[in-house]
Amino acid sequence: MAPAFTTKAATHAPIAEFAKDDSPPSLYQGEDSVALFKKSQTYLLGFGSDVHEETVTGTRGLYFYTASGKKLLDWTSGQMSCLLGHGHPEIVKVILDHSMYLDHTFSGMVSPPVINLAERLCKMLPDGLDRAMFLSTGGESNEAAIKLAKVYTGKFEVVGLGASWHGVTAQAVGAQFHFGRSGHGPLMPGTMMLPAPNAYRSVFRKADGSYDWEAELDYGWRMIDLQSCGSLACCIVECIQSSGGMHVLPPGYLKALKMHCERRGMLLIVDEAQTGVGRCGDFMAINHEDVVPDILTLSKTLGNGLPLSAIVTSEKIHQVSQDKKFFFYTTHLNDPLVAAVGEKVLEIVDRDNLVQHAREVGEVLHDGLRTLMSRYGCIGQVRGRGLMAGVEIVTDRESKTPGNDLAKRIGDKAFEYGIWANLSSHPSFGGVFRIAPPITVTAEQVNQGLHILERAFAETEGSLPLY
Repeated sequence: MAPAFTTKAATHAPIAEFAKDDSPPSLYQGEDSVALFKKSQTYLLGFGSDVHEETVTGTRGLYFYTASGKKLLDWTSGQMSCLLGHGHPEIVKVILDHSMYLDHTFSGMVSPPVINLAERLCKMLPDGLDRAMFLSTGGESNEAAIKLAKVYTGKFEVVGLGASWHGVTAQAVGAQFHFGRSGHGPLMPGTMMLPAPNAYRSVFRKADGSYDWEAELDYGWRMIDLQSCGSLACCIVECIQSSGGMHVLPPGYLKALKMHCERRGMLLIVDEAQTGVGRCGDFMAINHEDVVPDILTLSKTLGNGLPLSAIVTSEKIHQVSQDKKFFFYTTHLNDPLVAAVGEKVLEIVDRDNLVQHAREVGEVLHDGLRTLMSRYGCIGQVRGRGLMAGVEIVTDRESKTPGNDLAKRIGDKAFEYGIWANLSSHPSFGGVFRIAPPITVTAEQVNQGLHILERAFAETEGSLPLY
């Protein structure tokens, strides 16, 4: 029997509707799935991860369509980016209009969509985040943020968290400790790591067995102070460490981290690539924590799948960095087409009350995942916030042994039955399903996905049914 998932979410402003046509998009219909995969294996350069055998030939709304004829509920928003769903009609119109009439300019010029996006974004953020610059990817925005912090402080050491993911450019990957550091020679000098906050697995425990994140954080900073040569410039952090297994910072952690930074004359950079623009039930995750960082970076969600990122900082940091000749001049700096998309994303999120929607429908998602946990002993923990969730698979709850193989078999079943949820299987955190559907998803669509997951768990050997 399937679990009785919650189907209700409060009603408010209507969400823009997608085309009702349920047929696969016609753009690449008739493509040979096997032939496409063989060509991809022949001509595409490897990038460090396996390529899925299914080739996506179309997207619409909340769905992927593949060359083999599958229709998949997209529970990762593409690469955690397509915040409003695929082919949102208003986004499509903005892209069409600007591709015809205002697509790209000289980097030293600005245009109305760039100015309008900067104004709208800064007005939606807390005081102290007053100046914005627009780039292409999250890695690029973090690269710029770290460079800005180094210029402003005149120091060079950078601190990151153990399960972090900030990009693959030099300074971003240098501050990233989850993956990607090996095989390409020396990294940027002066990068240091704090322990990743992991309430499920941390060895830092109070007498009652609860997680002692404060002791862990203080210990981490003692280690940083021992390593530092006295040139600490900044600390960069995600409010939810998504690639590291969807770990939410404990309540109070971000405030404590900012205090540690201020004590050492460092800047705090918050990377909201995945958490920003409403996904977690707040406009920004920093709003939930009531913390204003010195620098905020955005990407993924801001461009709804297009390459748009942002770095936002204070008027003071802007002025000082200008005096110190901060320089970050790139080909696609402040591009008008993607900036117009970003402004439209912010307009829609605000107008359609999607932050509240993500919070309410997120409760439906988390209630359903906790119901699954009550029925299957292989689920060690459900975590996350809003429409961002992690489901950790273990061989059993007592040992907490990561269930990588089991998670893969469950994921394969779920894919077979029509849902795509990304499985993070790197040994640093074990088998964790990362779930982050577009925030336009309805409670009914969430329940559709939960029922598919239930079927996958029920039909996979080793899922440890508790009923």
